[in-house]
Amino acid sequence: MPAKLAQRVANVPPYVFAGLEKRLAELAAAGKDIIRLDIGSPDQPPSPQIIESLYESAKDPTHHGYAGFFGIPPLRRAIADYYLRRFDVQLDIKTEVLPLIGSKEGIFNLAWTYVDPGDVVLVPDPGYPTYTGGARLAGGEVCRVPLDGKRGWLPDFAIPQASLKRAKLLWLNYPNNPTAATASLEFFAQAVAFARRNDILLAHDNPYCDVCFDGYVAPSLLQVPGAKDVAVEFNSLSKSYNMGGWRVGMVVGNAEAIGALSRLKTNIDSGLFRAIQDAAVEALTGDQEWLSERNDVYAHRRDIVLKALPEVGMSADTPKGTIYIWAKIPSGYTSADFCNQLLDKAGVSITPGPAFDQQGEGYVRISLGQKTERIAEAMERLRNL
Repeated sequence: MPAKLAQRVANVPPYVFAGLEKRLAELAAAGKDIIRLDIGSPDQPPSPQIIESLYESAKDPTHHGYAGFFGIPPLRRAIADYYLRRFDVQLDIKTEVLPLIGSKEGIFNLAWTYVDPGDVVLVPDPGYPTYTGGARLAGGEVCRVPLDGKRGWLPDFAIPQASLKRAKLLWLNYPNNPTAATASLEFFAQAVAFARRNDILLAHDNPYCDVCFDGYVAPSLLQVPGAKDVAVEFNSLSKSYNMGGWRVGMVVGNAEAIGALSRLKTNIDSGLFRAIQDAAVEALTGDQEWLSERNDVYAHRRDIVLKALPEVGMSADTPKGTIYIWAKIPSGYTSADFCNQLLDKAGVSITPGPAFDQQGEGYVRISLGQKTERIAEAMERLRNL
């Protein structure tokens, strides 16, 4: 008989999409045609130049050993140049930039870096489940910070004092997963001031900053003067450059936090494959025009979904960014019941709001990461449910 599980693992539930994969595999094995609008994975490939860069680098026989713990200098420079070009934010490539094996890895490891048992992590509700999972795995306590649709899905920083005095981390994420809400620099300035007053590390997760529509341009929290004193920002090439499976991201900002996370990571992993780093340099520094065309595809898919929702008693705000629509379900259902019925009867898989915590009840998240014709078919199936 295997040894007893560590309590830290026993306290962390399975990742929501890992469990869904098993059920969908069973339905597919039974011959069911499933249209997946659940997981947030881009269906389109990266640009040909990015793929060619990977190929050329991988052909170099010297590029298959360890590439270093901290990312090759050209990648760190490309990240810094991207932040300067995109946000007018200056970064020191030696102390304020750290490449990651996908931002999800860094999010988990940031909790291991800062959170001891008894410490509190302030987590948006609804929010990306990894914020909560990382906190709990590190032995911390989670204090949910409710996001309210009436406030534009922004948090109220009226945190109970019992939690606030033990808080180490505050997570924010705009453009937001799952609600697709956006935040202004004025809001980010309030968040920076809150973190400074309460001696909290502010962590902003910004992987959708280049997936924007209708002229909207998402900001970086680091554009707030003094933000680097109290904050780090996570970013990823997964959504921005259609490189989800490549697992390459970054964390930038506060040098002390970057250094501490680097120290942890050197004991856990050995860095990114060199060819992927070279391809990431191409993504960040090469032609960016294809991103506008890609975003136009997402906007078209968004509009297909938004047109169908009122016809079936659902509603949603029009997203200015992300690859999601956060939709209110018809009356008479729970979120789980609605998703189960849609999957069982229509073969369409979407995500129930409570997968993103308590405030998600009454909502579902619909992903735009599927072929346009399949999204249109899914909406037709929804109409006929």
